[in-house]
Amino acid sequence: MAAIGRREEGLPVLIFWYGGGWVHGSRSAYAFAARAYAKAGYVVVMPDYRKVPDVRFPAFLQDGAEAVKWTRDHIEASGGDPNRIAVAGHSAGAYTVAMLTLDPRWLRAEGIDPRIIKAAVGLCGPYDFYPFTARRAIDAMQGAADPVMTQPIHFARRDAPPMLLVSAGDDTQVKAHNADNLTAKLTALGAPVRHVDYPGLSHEDVAMALSKPFRGKAPVLADSVAFLNRAMR
Repeated sequence: MAAIGRREEGLPVLIFWYGGGWVHGSRSAYAFAARAYAKAGYVVVMPDYRKVPDVRFPAFLQDGAEAVKWTRDHIEASGGDPNRIAVAGHSAGAYTVAMLTLDPRWLRAEGIDPRIIKAAVGLCGPYDFYPFTARRAIDAMQGAADPVMTQPIHFARRDAPPMLLVSAGDDTQVKAHNADNLTAKLTALGAPVRHVDYPGLSHEDVAMALSKPFRGKAPVLADSVAFLNRAMR
């Protein structure tokens, strides 16, 4: 676990999970995202987590909940406010974000009040993808006794914290219906949610747009920071 941020008292905190289809990825490869949000005034925690084929569902969610617990218990040492924790992620990381935000089982299993999450940002995440068709989803969700219980949309609730769901117009890996459907269900329940789609961007472009050289692709960083600032005020 690593925290990046300015060592000041009581800064808001962002836990960011990287993507990689539950198979690939490392926090070092996404350091650009941590730096971007840190420069925007957040203490950023970027956890690693176990991956397929070494584990299946729900191990990566259990690892995610453990990361939230670590953050709550240690973030003050890095200048963060444990009472102002938001979560964000890209792709498979956005799946972890949605599940930890909407399904309280995982945080409760770590002895954490699910209300610890004050806001959530999902970048090109899979939220409504059962029946499974993609090989990576089939492999990752093998551990589920009831596949429906792997779906973030199943846990949509009125009292969810504010969520920003981002999709990309040219995303062929995680189709926009995931964000569309979850947004529609949360809206119907009266939960605070915003959906932003970036036409012309690919799945990878959305993550790349967080990095300084590629911010001209789309205002992903500016939009997500503005959302987080409002939600964490």
